[in-house]
Amino acid sequence: MNAPELQIAEPTQKVIEAIALTKVYQMGVVRVDALCGLNMTVNRGEVVAIMGPSGSGKSTLMNILGCLDRPTEGEYFLDGERVSVLKDDQLASIRNRKVGFVFQSFNLLPRATALANVELPMRYAGIQRSRRERAREALESVGLKDRIHHRPNELSGGQQQRVAIARALVNNPAIILADEPTGNLDSRSGEEIMNILLRLNQERSTTLLIVTHDPKVAQYTQRVIRLLDGKVEGQA
Repeated sequence: MNAPELQIAEPTQKVIEAIALTKVYQMGVVRVDALCGLNMTVNRGEVVAIMGPSGSGKSTLMNILGCLDRPTEGEYFLDGERVSVLKDDQLASIRNRKVGFVFQSFNLLPRATALANVELPMRYAGIQRSRRERAREALESVGLKDRIHHRPNELSGGQQQRVAIARALVNNPAIILADEPTGNLDSRSGEEIMNILLRLNQERSTTLLIVTHDPKVAQYTQRVIRLLDGKVEGQA
């Protein structure tokens, strides 16, 4: 069976549109309903926090929004492309082009320099021309001009997270998904990271989604989407 073709929606300010998303995990005789008809939209350039207690569906939702997984039912449009029905190779392609990830644990290659870590998404995308220059510019944009040849163990936690942000930005994604981006940092470094993310959002109009348990982090955002039992409980 051929993989379904991408279906392009009409031009819109909605960079994320999730319609009646459900996700069911079947573990033997046990059925787990991780998402239950969830609906949400995020407009281009917004800074949005996603919050909720453990088991509310945050991780499942982020996996779907980040094109790491697909819903059991429902529709998901990312930057106008219908991605909810795509095959694994198509999801991987869109994930590389449209999504930048920032993780709590940084997820940097320990033996690679900051510059090499930032080059990785472009390597996966098959980009050859100007790759090193673009990686260098991304590191400069997060204040690491003098650290491009340092390895992760030669950088502080805040500096490692800056490398991760540069890596997320280097392919000019439609959205950045940040999963507890300040969770492993002290309060001062966490504040610096949030200010960098907000500055880059303002300069580039990149849509930013932040999963967090920290109300102080949520205060940096324009809107908070609260999940409970696999549904949107409320927005503020």
